[in-house]
Amino acid sequence: MKSIIKHLLPDKYALALHTTTPELGLAISNFTDYPQSQVWNLGRDLSSHIHQYLVEVIKPRTWADLEFIAVAKGPGGFTGTRIGVVTARTLAQQLKIPAFTVSTLAAVAWQAHKAQKNCQYPVIAVEMPAQRGQVFGAIYQPNSDNSGITALLPDTVFTPSAWQETLAVQSSGHSNYQLISATSQLAATVNSILELAYLDWQQGKNPHWSEAIPYYGQHPVDI
Repeated sequence: MKSIIKHLLPDKYALALHTTTPELGLAISNFTDYPQSQVWNLGRDLSSHIHQYLVEVIKPRTWADLEFIAVAKGPGGFTGTRIGVVTARTLAQQLKIPAFTVSTLAAVAWQAHKAQKNCQYPVIAVEMPAQRGQVFGAIYQPNSDNSGITALLPDTVFTPSAWQETLAVQSSGHSNYQLISATSQLAATVNSILELAYLDWQQGKNPHWSEAIPYYGQHPVDI
């Protein structure tokens, strides 16, 4: 069991953002009460409305009540991912708090793990459409002590055939794995973003805001 060296005070909170799709997902919690979260389908209005919704979610708390912030770092849409990461970096810098980045695919895997009964799938593979006919793929294994998730294969861009070959190799070693296609409602995994960041925070990790870097995986336009 990984040692827990920190606990969040009841009057302190953590905030998570998910902006890698046209939806905005926000979650806030002190991990004592039930987390508050909501998703808005903002489309192209994400950049002009994100701060408004942030203020609404924070109330009646204040910015000073935040202990750390977490954000989905991608893969996902280039513009939305950039907006989320830049917002998280700016808030963390101004508030002098840690900024955690969590893979979009890791959040999907963690949500699937939490939904499992008896943890019947020890390994979870996640795939997501990428640009130019390619595929984002990753393979995760939830830690046995429920302390988070480990990337057996970090987020990578594949051709469809190369991804299928990778899954075939995985199947030969771990026949009992779950494959999830991350194609919709990804912002709803914002609670997983928050929880994974909290598990890291409890273990003493405090990433500086400057370490919050988006993962695009591909150049946004053809070269």
